[in-house]
Amino acid sequence: MKILLANPRGFCAGVDRAIEIVEKVLDAFGAPIYVRHEVVHNRFVVERLRERGAVFVDDLAGVPDGQTVIFSAHGVSQAVRHEAEQRDLRVFDATCPLVTKVHLEVARHCREGNEVILIGHRGHPEVEGTMGQYRCERATGRGGIHLVETVDDVSRLDVRDAAHVAFVTQTTLSMDDTVVIIDALRARFPDIVGPKRNDICYATQNRQDAVKDLAQKCDLVLVVGSPNSSNSNRLKEIAVKLGKPAHLIDGPEDIRAEWLSGVDTIGLTAGASAPEVLVGQVVARLKAWGGERVAANAGRPERVTFGLPKNLVEALSVSGQ
Repeated sequence: MKILLANPRGFCAGVDRAIEIVEKVLDAFGAPIYVRHEVVHNRFVVERLRERGAVFVDDLAGVPDGQTVIFSAHGVSQAVRHEAEQRDLRVFDATCPLVTKVHLEVARHCREGNEVILIGHRGHPEVEGTMGQYRCERATGRGGIHLVETVDDVSRLDVRDAAHVAFVTQTTLSMDDTVVIIDALRARFPDIVGPKRNDICYATQNRQDAVKDLAQKCDLVLVVGSPNSSNSNRLKEIAVKLGKPAHLIDGPEDIRAEWLSGVDTIGLTAGASAPEVLVGQVVARLKAWGGERVAANAGRPERVTFGLPKNLVEALSVSGQ
């Protein structure tokens, strides 16, 4: 049985940055450090940071006055930022810069008086944060910002002025599915304005392209990632759409021996929030169950890095870290 590794896979620059922020804040200020929402959607990462003293909360109400809070990589609404300021919380922002880019687009359209249509998944923290960027004097009356998840949602949209509509997208979606929705939006609103480049992030796109290639060369696809990870779920869905059985696993303990029956080549990838250590553990389990060869599939190299927030760099300098 051959194990074929997708490239690229695993951590992206935004996830690397978010985890580094939590670790450096813990180093500089000690525990407890509060994090609004899971800093990234991965059980292994969250548990490791929790052991170090990170306290994950769903709402700022769970953060005592005057304490330190980190905003997760998924971003937060303007209302959450305002609440943190009002309560004098010390904030370090781990929002992925590519999510921030979408936030700035929404804020700009708001100022220009355009209604915004967000393509995304209801209830996802990134979507909640992006919806919460539409806050300005002109955002009054019916309209504002709308969420669509499917082509059918597009047909049900009710906007004030079809000549002043713009769209943005959640960064972790499937490009293939998003294109269909964008086409439906353009068909219904010929004057709709979109980003110069699609908002789906480079890492999401690269991992989706990699799993498409991987699926052509294997009998089974395993995706390392947690169930609440949007980009990991998209990788599994892509493999299934290409006709290959696929499973989303948090780690080696989730693998079922019956999945491997009759399989000659296993394709293995990992979502952008899944650490490489988990991939290694999965490879070890597969070797124990008959995997004899491990090979890396060719892929697109990634050299993107994101710097730490300015206020954290200054705080680390003062603390001597």
